[in-house]
Order: sequence, then C-alpha cells, then structure tokens
Amino acid sequence: MGNLVSSSIVVIALVLAAHAQTKQVLAPDAGELTRLLNEFLAGASRNDSAVHDRFWAEDVIYTGSGGRRRGKADIMRDVRAATSSKADSPATIYSAEDIRIQQYGNAAVLAFRLVGTTKRDGQTEVANFLNSGTFLKRQGKWQVVNWQATKMPRSAEESKKEVAAIEAAFHQAVLTSDVKKLESLLDESFIWTHRTGEQMTRQQLIQRLGSGELKYAKLETNNVTVNVFGEAAVVRGSSTRQYAATSATANAVQPAPWKLFYTLTFVNKDGMWKAVAMHTSWV
Repeated sequence: MGNLVSSSIVVIALVLAAHAQTKQVLAPDAGELTRLLNEFLAGASRNDSAVHDRFWAEDVIYTGSGGRRRGKADIMRDVRAATSSKADSPATIYSAEDIRIQQYGNAAVLAFRLVGTTKRDGQTEVANFLNSGTFLKRQGKWQVVNWQATKMPRSAEESKKEVAAIEAAFHQAVLTSDVKKLESLLDESFIWTHRTGEQMTRQQLIQRLGSGELKYAKLETNNVTVNVFGEAAVVRGSSTRQYAATSATANAVQPAPWKLFYTLTFVNKDGMWKAVAMHTSWV
C-alpha cells in the first residue's frame, strides 16, 4: 500500500512538472510580451504617440468597447488629437491584471484585464475592461495586428454609490454656486423642469448661479433613493431650501424655507455619470 501511494505521488509530481514545462514552451516569449504590454500601458497613460506607433502594426484592426473599429491611422489621429486637448483634463492611468499569454510560433494571443484609474474633481473612478490582442513577430519585432476591448459592467452596488456621490456633489455645487463643478456634472442636454412648467437649461442654471441671480442660503436633501438601470440611473428625494438675499434684495426680508420633491436622471457617458434631467415639485 505504501509503495502504491509513493508511486502515485511520483506520477502526480511528474504530471505537474510536465504541465509547467508545457506552459513555458507554449509561451517562450511571455516575458518579452508582458514587458511590451506594460511599457505600452505606461505610455498610453501619458498619451505617448511614439509608444503607440511602436505597439501597433501598420495593418492592425482595433475594435473598441464602444463597437468602433479602427486602423492604425485612426488610432494615431485620435492620440494626437487627445495630446492637443486641454492640459488640465484628467489623466487616466492604465494597468494590467490577470495576464494570460498563448504563443504559436511567431504569433501570440495575450488576454488581460485592463484597469483604468481616473482622478476627477477629487473623486477616483475605476473602469475595468477585458482586453485581448494578437501579436505577430516580424523581423524580430512583436507588434499587435488585432485588438479587442470589452468593458466590464460595474456591480449594482458600485454604480449606486457612484451615483449617490455625484448627486450629493450636484446639490453641494448648487448651494455654493460652484459653476465649474456643475459644468463637469451636467450633460449638455440637461433640463430642469420646475413645478410651474418652466424649463431651465444647463447654461441658464450656470449663468444664474454664476451671476448671483439665483443663490441659496440653505439646501438640504432627505429620503434619497437611487435606482440604477444599466447605463441610466434615477435619484428621488426631498429637499428643504431657502433663497439667500441677493444684492438686489439686500434690504428685503429673506424668504422662508420651503420643501420640494425632486427626481434626477443620470446617464453614464464614457465612464462618467452625468445629470441629464431634473424635475421638482413643491409640497
């Protein structure tokens, strides 16, 4: 019995050793390919066009997570356009997790989880993608000839927390008349519909807050609920508000607080939740 157990252990050890050796043989260039990937992600994080030019083959086919298919000329044009954009735009740092490599001679398939981390307005946003690329070795140089990116959906709880934070930031920006913050939180199509039927656009809200025509002394929210439906979210709650005295009404009696109900609708655009509509009604 002892000999049988010992023999079994030896067989298992040999199988495991053979499996490990087979994996190594299947991807002898795994180290180099991993290095190329990490160098590319570091360069992509700083939007380095030279790194992009080195990484992509001239005949590459790139299918993005949004369904757009591009060639190398399209990729390089987008990189240069992003480089020439505003310097104060938030940067995204890219890294790779769960890297898997399968090599077939001068061809190799690399699959990994791409993690994009963006710091925007004091908040950290993290997006995850499942990426896979096909590398071809030509004249001793590995380059990507095919690339596929698939965005991984956030969990419902993660999305709820993100939307709740954005909703709170929106009301804080309205209270403090922080128009720069509002510009980052409101979609261009944003409309605020009041109980009277009056509609206020994004630009009108920003102008009124910026000029002091609209100013709050008090703005509190209560009973806030968040519901997420894929790339859309609906926030409902009640709010106690009070107008502040403006320069035009400095000698007037400050209006009394009042209570209203509100519904805010958000959509997720390029990983960022934006408010597109708000409806309010007085109690």
